[in-house]
Amino acid sequence: QVRLVESGGGLVQAGGSLRLSCAPSGRTFGNYAMGWFRQAPGKEREFVAAISWSGGSTYYADSVKGRFTISRDNTKNTVYLQVNSLKPEDTAVYYCAAGYSGSYYDQGDYDYWGQGTQVTVSS
Repeated sequence: QVRLVESGGGLVQAGGSLRLSCAPSGRTFGNYAMGWFRQAPGKEREFVAAISWSGGSTYYADSVKGRFTISRDNTKNTVYLQVNSLKPEDTAVYYCAAGYSGSYYDQGDYDYWGQGTQVTVSS
């Protein structure tokens, strides 16, 4: 079956960094935009970052701009989210998503989702 598998989450102190990865399984997503969303306890899922299928365009939520970097390696069929200068408010489950068309920012326009990887930032 088609699925996305996230990894790289963990527990880190404020100011630390992690690199999250998303490895699709079941098909290639070279022609899909890839996005990262996150959901904190008691909060709605929110957009974090996205990247076009070619990797030429990236998009970020204002809350993470300058701290997070999304990238992709289509030869490896993998997308990454480098998260730097982490803050406690970044604590959330981070989800990878793939979308063929629609808005980069709208979670409803993504076709495939992973199960998420937990990022916990301690103060």
